[in-house]
Amino acid sequence: MGKLPFEKVKRKILTKVEARTNSKYGEYPEKRSVENTISYGIVNLNKSEGPTSHQIGYYVKRVLKAKKVGHSGTLDPIVTGVLPIALGRATRIVQTLLTAGKEYICLMRLHKPVDKIKIKKVFLKFTGKIKQMPPVKSAIKRQLREREIYYLKILEIDKQDVLFKIGCEAGTYIRKFCHDIGQNLGVGANMKQLIRTKAGPFTDETWHSLHDLKDAYEFWKEGNEKEIRKIVLPMEKAIEHLPKIWVFDTTVNALCHGADLYVRGISKLNDKIKENELTAILTLKNELVCLSTSKMTSQEILKAEKEVAAKTKKVFMKIDTYLKKD
Repeated sequence: MGKLPFEKVKRKILTKVEARTNSKYGEYPEKRSVENTISYGIVNLNKSEGPTSHQIGYYVKRVLKAKKVGHSGTLDPIVTGVLPIALGRATRIVQTLLTAGKEYICLMRLHKPVDKIKIKKVFLKFTGKIKQMPPVKSAIKRQLREREIYYLKILEIDKQDVLFKIGCEAGTYIRKFCHDIGQNLGVGANMKQLIRTKAGPFTDETWHSLHDLKDAYEFWKEGNEKEIRKIVLPMEKAIEHLPKIWVFDTTVNALCHGADLYVRGISKLNDKIKENELTAILTLKNELVCLSTSKMTSQEILKAEKEVAAKTKKVFMKIDTYLKKD
């Protein structure tokens, strides 16, 4: 039940110019060594209750002996669930997840008993576009903001406890959402328990605990890399929700130097790309080269011959991974 906006978009791959990739350069993400995956990887961690997101990141860094880590979307110490942790040169990739939709399962406590029919009616009012004032303790300016609730479903009502699932726009405060529901019901309410079950393409179906990660690392050091490959994923997993453009081998190095992407460097692209949309630029081996802002729609790119198709924003691939010419 319920899908985040990007999950509803089914994208096809359109071919502009057929091309092959040279095996001498780069490597398919799934064929990277474990060492390289840790340097360019991401872990879908199931955060436990107690530590802060920053502390969890530190634990992951220590377990994997990673040079640096970055996490996506801070979770309060009492909140559990999906917390993607990016490693090494991939740390900036978590920024693509900050604006992606989120899903939570929440247990809300009403301060007084309320008729179930009334509860369901109020929940309907809180679906779609809502106005929300950030809580007093928040990292942003306190002013009324519009947020979208993509889906909202009551899973169970047990006396004054209401268990529900919510898919929402990034930046929606669930604790405040519960408070506002309680105010609307006229009895007050508070968030009792919260689990994040989706953050962009990362879900509770593929999360792992810190204990799993530590065991997998030890197995790898003993010569068995099966488990660590399940847990430490290529950073490309973090861009599954983004539209993509694939470029020729000879285009890659210019992009690594920060050049913008011209139409003549494109081999394939997703359909339904919009102008000024965050877009992932990939090699023909599906390696992430950079993130960009599209300057054309998919159809315009197919028809164009010389113009800039996308403005380069963040480069992830090292310079000279691909040479300019074979």
